[in-house]
Amino acid sequence: MWELIRINKRKSLFVLILMFILMVSLSGAVGAGFYTVDWVTGMIWGALIGVVLWAVQAAVAYFAGDDIVLHFNMAVVVTPESYPQLYNIVEEMKIASGLQVMPEIYIVQSSGLNAFATGIRREKTAICVTSGLVENLTRDELQGVIAHEMSHIMNRDVLFMTFAGVMLGTITMLSNVMLKGTVFANSENKRSRKKGGFSGGHPAVIIVVLLFAVIAPVLARIFYFTISKKREYLADASAARLTRYPIGLASALQKIAKHSSIDFVSKITAPMFIVNPQFAADEDSLFSASTHPPVYKRIAILTQLQHGGKVSLETYQRIYEKELEASGLFSKTTLETDKSEAVRAESAEKISESRKDLADVILANAGFKIATCECGLKIKLPPSDLRMKVVCPRCRKEISVSGSNAAPVGNGEDGLVFKRKNVNSWESFPCQCGRFTFQLSPLFRGTSVVCRHCRTKVRIEYPE
Repeated sequence: MWELIRINKRKSLFVLILMFILMVSLSGAVGAGFYTVDWVTGMIWGALIGVVLWAVQAAVAYFAGDDIVLHFNMAVVVTPESYPQLYNIVEEMKIASGLQVMPEIYIVQSSGLNAFATGIRREKTAICVTSGLVENLTRDELQGVIAHEMSHIMNRDVLFMTFAGVMLGTITMLSNVMLKGTVFANSENKRSRKKGGFSGGHPAVIIVVLLFAVIAPVLARIFYFTISKKREYLADASAARLTRYPIGLASALQKIAKHSSIDFVSKITAPMFIVNPQFAADEDSLFSASTHPPVYKRIAILTQLQHGGKVSLETYQRIYEKELEASGLFSKTTLETDKSEAVRAESAEKISESRKDLADVILANAGFKIATCECGLKIKLPPSDLRMKVVCPRCRKEISVSGSNAAPVGNGEDGLVFKRKNVNSWESFPCQCGRFTFQLSPLFRGTSVVCRHCRTKVRIEYPE
C-alpha cells in the first residue's frame, strides 16, 4: 500500500500545482481589471498578492483545514460514552489499518445517511458520520462505512481533498469578488470611475478578465474532481480488505444512496462524502458523475467480491476491470505484496437481532401487542393489557399500541388495502370488526393477511 500512497501524493501535488497557477492567474486578472493606470502593473501586483494569499490559505489549510470542514458541516465531537458502538468500530478499524493515531470522531445531526473523512496531518484526522447513519445501519454496515473512510485516511486521500477544498473555496471567493466588483463599478457615476475602478480599464482587458472570472471556478472544480472517482473505488477495495465482509459496505451504500441528502451541506464539502449528498437522486447526472462513480457499480463489484469467497486487492481489481472495462487500480508491486483472506461470516450481533425478531413474531402470534416508538424502542404488551396508548419509558413520548404508527386501512379496487410505511419496524392496525389487531413484523413480506375472527382479507402494499 505504500506505493499507492506515494502515487496518491504525487497526483495530489500535480493537481494542487494546477490550482496554484489558476489562483495566481485569477489574482493577476483581478489586479489588471481594477488597476486602471497600467493593467500590466496591476496584473503583476495582483499575482503577487495571489501568491501571498495562497501561502496564507495553505497555512490555514495545513493547520486548521479539517476544523474548517467540520465547522461548515456543523459537526459535534463524539465521546465513547455518547456513542459506544461507533467509537468501538472506529477503534477496530484503526487497529486493522495500522494507523498510529486514533482519528477523532464527529457526528452531524441529520436524518440523512452519509459520512466523510478529513485531515491533512497524520496526527490529526477525523471521521464524521450523520446521526441517521448510526441509527439506521447494522453494525456490519456501519463497520463497512467506517472502513471506507479509514481507507481514505490510510491512502492519504484526505490530504488532497481537504487542502484542495480550502483552495477551491478561495478561488470561488476571488471570482465572486471580481463579478460583484464589476456590477458595483458599472453602477458608479463618471466621477467615481475616474478615481479608479474596474470599469475604467481597457474594454479588451475587461472582457478577458470577466471571462476568466467565470471560467476559473469551473476549472478549479474540474481539478478538484479529477481523481476523486477512482479514489472511491480504491477506498471500497481497501475497506473490503479491512473488514473481510464486502457485502456490509455494499448493503450500507444501498441504504445511503436512498437517503444521503443533507440540507445544509456546501458545494465545496459535498464531494468529500461517501455519496455526494447533492446529487444522490440523480447519480448518473453530469455533476454527480464528476465527483463519484455510480453507487450501483460500486455495489455490484462488492457483491461479486463477497460471493467469490476470498477478499484481496487482486480479486477486486479483476472484477473492477470486468465491470467498468477500465484499466487496473493497483500496480503490480502492490498486488504482489497483498494477501488473500477468506470472507468472514456476518457478525454475531446481526444473528442476535434476527433471533430477537423471530421471538417477537412468536409473541405476536400468542396475542402480545408490539409497538415501535420513534426512538427505536419496542414496547410489548400482554393480551390482558387493553391499553390503546402507552408512554415510551425511554423518550417519554405517547404512542398508540395499534393504528397510529402505521397508515390506516383503505378501500382498494379489489378490497381492503393496508400500505406499509416502514418495513424495518413493527406496524399494527385493527381489523374493522374491532376484535383483532394485525401486527406486521420487520420479517413479514406477505401480500395479504386474514382476520382470525371475521376472516376479512386485507391486501398489504409496500413502499416503492
